[in-house]
Formats: sequence, structure tokens, C-alpha cells
Amino acid sequence: MQIQIKIVLFFLLSSIQIGTTQSDKAVASVIETLHQQAKDWSAGNIDAFMESYWKSEKLQFIGSEGVTFGWKKTIDGYKRRYPDKAAMGHLTFEVLNTEKRSRTVITLIGRYHLKREAGDLEGVFLLVWKKIKGKWLIVADQTCG
Repeated sequence: MQIQIKIVLFFLLSSIQIGTTQSDKAVASVIETLHQQAKDWSAGNIDAFMESYWKSEKLQFIGSEGVTFGWKKTIDGYKRRYPDKAAMGHLTFEVLNTEKRSRTVITLIGRYHLKREAGDLEGVFLLVWKKIKGKWLIVADQTCG
């Protein structure tokens, strides 16, 4: 009986470790993608920056101008507000908190800092990432600044 309990505990603890490792890998993947977004933005490439967003009319973006639904409307809004590399400046992110809410959903809270000649911008954001077709994508973005 005692051997059976040890075996059950071993497999239970092993599955927890495997789950944690997969969770850690998922969160690391999301953070890596976020940092790639900062590089793409700083290079003046909004199209590459937006590759991490869900290409769907259900994408939600909440910012200073209110709520925007849809990938196309979101990228159009970015391009209108940041028409060139000078307006885009140099973007950095600081990750404050991540939480894997399920096998397919991660939330990430952070700060952004945009350094540019026209004046720096900074604020906070909450991103909801969802694993869609094997790729982590932003399905909701609330940015305050």
C-alpha cells in the first residue's frame, strides 16, 4: 500500500512539474514575442508589430480614443497616430506580471515607454494572449497612457 501511494505521489508531482514547465515555456514565448514587438516598433515597422495581434474582427483594443474592434481598424488607428518612424520613436516594455489562466490564455500586465523627439510617452497595459492554431496572439489590448 505504501509503495502504491509513493508511486501515485511521484506521478502527481511529475505531472505538476511538466505542467509548470509548459506554463513557463508559454509565458516565456509571450514575453519573447512582446520584446520582438518593441524591436519591430522601434524599427518603424507597424506591420511586423501587428503580427502578434489576432487577425480577427473580434480583436479588442482599448485606448485613449475608446474601444476599437477588429485587426484592420486597430492597425489603421496605429498608422494614423504614428505616421512615420519619428512619431513611433523607440519603444521599450517592462513586464510587471504574467498569469497563465488556462492552457490557452495568458494575461500580461506591463509598462511601456516610448522615447521620441516629439515628446516621450509612457503608460501601462494589459494584454490577453490566446493560443490560436499553435501560436500565441493578442486578442485584447487595454493601453492607458
